[in-house]
Amino acid sequence: MALDLGRDIVFRGDGAAEGLLERFRQAGAAAVVFATPNAAQRDACRKLSIQALGTSELQFLSWQQVGRAKPETPVVLTEGLWPGVARGEDRSRDEGVASASRQPWVDANGYWIACLRALAPQRPAVLGYLPDQKAGLTKDRVVPFDSLELALADAWAWGGNCLLTPEPRFRVALAAGDAQAAAAWSRFARTAAWLRKNVEWFRQPAVPVVSALVEPGTESAELANLMYRQAVSPALASAFDPPPANPGRILVLVAAGINAPRIAVRGRILAHASQGATVVVDAPAGQAWWRVKEMRVAREEEDRVFHKLGRGLVVAYRKPVEDPSEFALDVIDLVTHKKRAVRMWNAPAVLALVTQARLVLVNYGSPQDQEFTVHVQGLYHRARLERPEAGPLDLQPTRRGSATELRVPGIDRVAVVELRT
Repeated sequence: MALDLGRDIVFRGDGAAEGLLERFRQAGAAAVVFATPNAAQRDACRKLSIQALGTSELQFLSWQQVGRAKPETPVVLTEGLWPGVARGEDRSRDEGVASASRQPWVDANGYWIACLRALAPQRPAVLGYLPDQKAGLTKDRVVPFDSLELALADAWAWGGNCLLTPEPRFRVALAAGDAQAAAAWSRFARTAAWLRKNVEWFRQPAVPVVSALVEPGTESAELANLMYRQAVSPALASAFDPPPANPGRILVLVAAGINAPRIAVRGRILAHASQGATVVVDAPAGQAWWRVKEMRVAREEEDRVFHKLGRGLVVAYRKPVEDPSEFALDVIDLVTHKKRAVRMWNAPAVLALVTQARLVLVNYGSPQDQEFTVHVQGLYHRARLERPEAGPLDLQPTRRGSATELRVPGIDRVAVVELRT
């Protein structure tokens, strides 16, 4: 059977003993990637009905390089941080505590999946970071054994996949028969099976209340990252092929952090403002590709200028965006809290993505065992919570203006709320 990088569980196998390969099989692995698989490795995988692949069969590319990918070979993005919650600026510990004025710092990679899907929707979006210092795993940082489960959920929840590598401490503990490591592996296998069974839940497009354009090698990916972290839940699209204007559905189009587009593409971007949406740009006056003679200044602020164009606005930052987190909050102000796709309370380490009739939730911290509140744009009369660790649970939706309020009892790692009108 041919490998499907978008739907199969795939591990990296270099340095993996036969016992670890057996654990890969137990977790549903379809393939293992080696630098250059030798005869012994191929034979061991064959006995376990697992495909053995070499890295030469894949394209390992950075965000800068991905636009030059060969169409015939699967792409694996090398960017990525080991997911979880880090404490302090040095990120030397694995858990953070939120306060009234500070959110925990969440290392998440789902935005990379969304970026890859925006650029090449026909190609599986796959991450290939390793548990090393480049990914934020310094020698003094200790991460929980379930962080591999989080790496899987992080990629699949946003519609992609990742090449899985147990971090060194977890691998040693598994080999030694450590009870906590074994329990974490069992949870990993359970979540992997649940994700594969329900894969179509995670392949739906995001609700485009806020749409953002991305392109390789620009700051657009980091802007998308912080918008997800601030629960903007943007729908991403290629800056080379922006979505058509959709009045009343796409309220804000973010075209910041990209290079000056071609003239035809500029027209498609500005059409959103002409037809009533807000377009956000950050090209300063000297590189103002967005400027057209039909627009006029509506008002000015210290860091940005609001231009009236047709029935909508072009909001132009005077300088390239320097603080993506503050920028994400500005986008929320533009779309307004009443119309934003999703809003959460008491879940500081949970990220949310709103897709067609579903709310996808990923918890990057310790198990969320306390109830938290979510507002989802739209009116829904039925809602069902689905999780790997428990059976389905019907939630009681409550109308809040144009949104629906849900009280989620808690999640371990990943969950989906199915919404019905």
